[in-house]
Amino acid sequence: MKIFLTAMVIASFFPELSLGQKIFTHADTLRGSITPERAWWDVQRYDVSVTPDFNLKIIIGENKMTYRVTKDNHETRMQIDLQVPLAIDSAILNNGDHLTYSNEENVWYLKMPDQKKGNTYSVQLFYSGKVHEAIRPPLDGGWIWAKDSLGRPWMTVACQGLGASVWYPCKDHQSDEPDKGASLTMTVPDTLTAVANGRIQFTKNNGDGTATTKWAVVNSISNYCLIPYIGKYVNFSEVYKGETGNLTLNYWVLNYNQAKAKNYMPEQVHKMLTAFEYWFGPYPFYEDGYQLIDASHSGMEHQSAVSYGNGYKFGYRGKDPSGFGWGLKFDFIIIHESGHEWFGNNLTTKDLADMWVHEGFTNYSETLFTEYHFGKKAGNEYNFGIRPGIGNKTTIIPAYNVNAQGSGDMYNKGGNMLHAIRHSMDNDVLFRNILRGLNKDFYHQTVTSKQVEQYISRYAGFNYQKVFNQYLRNLEIPSFEYYFSNDGRTVNYRYQNCIDGFNLPLSLNNEKAKVRIVPSKKWQHKKLKMDEKPLFEKEFIAFNYYIKVKPVNKK
Repeated sequence: MKIFLTAMVIASFFPELSLGQKIFTHADTLRGSITPERAWWDVQRYDVSVTPDFNLKIIIGENKMTYRVTKDNHETRMQIDLQVPLAIDSAILNNGDHLTYSNEENVWYLKMPDQKKGNTYSVQLFYSGKVHEAIRPPLDGGWIWAKDSLGRPWMTVACQGLGASVWYPCKDHQSDEPDKGASLTMTVPDTLTAVANGRIQFTKNNGDGTATTKWAVVNSISNYCLIPYIGKYVNFSEVYKGETGNLTLNYWVLNYNQAKAKNYMPEQVHKMLTAFEYWFGPYPFYEDGYQLIDASHSGMEHQSAVSYGNGYKFGYRGKDPSGFGWGLKFDFIIIHESGHEWFGNNLTTKDLADMWVHEGFTNYSETLFTEYHFGKKAGNEYNFGIRPGIGNKTTIIPAYNVNAQGSGDMYNKGGNMLHAIRHSMDNDVLFRNILRGLNKDFYHQTVTSKQVEQYISRYAGFNYQKVFNQYLRNLEIPSFEYYFSNDGRTVNYRYQNCIDGFNLPLSLNNEKAKVRIVPSKKWQHKKLKMDEKPLFEKEFIAFNYYIKVKPVNKK
C-alpha cells in the first residue's frame, strides 16, 4: 500500500512518468530553447484579458505584452507561443501598427520593425478559439471546464510543463518571467466570482449578465502560475504576523465549503508559514499576499494563489505517503503546494530539465515541516517512508533546450538526496542558513541546477558535485560496504555501484559518540574508540542516507 500510494502521489503531479522515452521534435526545440526570435527581447509585463464561454468551451482574449529590447533588432521576427487550436487574430504595436505574422505549429512569428536596444515597447495580441481541455487535471494540462457538486460552472487552468501558451500567447520559456508583474482580467457570468493571483484591482458589473474583474501581481511570476479561478466562490481573510510583518491571507472557497474551510484552512496555513519561514526565510511575496483557493483538481503551486483540491483531509486524499503515520498529521496539498512559493516560484529554473530544484526541495519541505512540528525522529521517518516511491528508471535531469521534464524521481529521490546531504553536514544551523541563503541570494530569480549545486557546495565548505551527479544524472544506488577487524577496533569501508569520485560523507552519531568518514571506491580504514563501533549499524545508516548498506565478511 505504501509503495502504491507514494507512486500515486508522484503520478498525480508528474504525468510524464508513464509516457516512456520521448523522441524530441523540432517543435520541442522551438519551445524549449532560446531561439534567435526569442533572444533579442525580455518580457517586462503581461496584461492578460480573457472571456470564457463555458457551454462552447472557447475563449476570447488578449495579452498586452510589454518587453524591452536587449539586442539591436533590424527587421527581425518575434517568436510568440500559442498552442493550437487557439489562434492569434491580430497583433498591434503600441504605435498602432498592425503586424504581419505567420505560424509554425504552436509558434507564431511576428514581423517586427526596427527597434532600438534598451527601449521598451508593447504589443497587443488578440486571440480566440477552442482551448485545449484538460481531461484529467493536473495529470494533463489545459483549461478545466468543470462543475461543482451543485452543477454550477467551475473553471480554472493547470498548465505546468504543458505551458501557459495552452491558453494565452506569451514567451513560454521559464527563463523569462515578466519582471514588472502581470495582471489577469476575466469577464464571466455575474452569478460567478473570478479570482486570480495577487490582489484584486476592480470588479465591474457590465449590465449584460456578465461582470469583469481584474487581479494583479507586482512581483515577477512564472507563465504557468498566472491562473484564473472562476466559480461560486466566497471569501474570508485574515492577517498573519510573519517574519517581515503583516501578511494578508485570503481563502476563496465554494460557498458550501465555507464553514468547514474556516475551521480547517487557517490552522494548516499558519503551521506551514511558521515552519517554512523558519527553514526558508520570509514568505517571498508579501506584496501580493497569500491565497488558498478551492479547485476541481488535486492542487497546484500557482504563485500567491495556491489551488487546493484535497477534500479537506489530512494526508494525500486521506492517505499517508510515508507509511509511518506522519503524513496523516497534516494536509499534504496545503503544505506541498505552498512550499513551492519558495522553491519553484521564488527560485524558478530556467530550463524545465532542472525541475528537481522545484520538486526536490519542495518534497523535502514536507520532511522539514514534519520535523518542525513533530520532532526530528518524525522527520527522519517521513523521509525514509517515501523512499519506496523512487523508481530509478530514468534520470532526474534529462536533455536541455527541448522542454523536457526528467523522471518523477525528482520528488522523492530529490528529497532523499537533500536529506543525505544535510546529514552529511551534521550541522543543522549551517543547513538552514543555506536554505535561507538560496531564497535570499536568488530572490525572485531564474536559476540553473548548476548554480544551486555550486551554492550548496560553496557554503557547506565541501564539494558535493559528485553527489549531485550521482543522484541527479545517474541511476545506480550507491552501496556502502564495511567490515570490522577481528578485534572490532578497526572499521574498513568503501563505496560501490557508484560513479567515480562519489564522496558523500557519512556523519554517524548518537548520545555517546560521533564519527565522520568520507568513503570512496577504495577500501579505507579507521581506528575506533570503544563507543564508536555501535554507530556502524546497518539500519541507522540506511535510515538517514539514500544508499544501500552492506556489511561484508572479509577474511
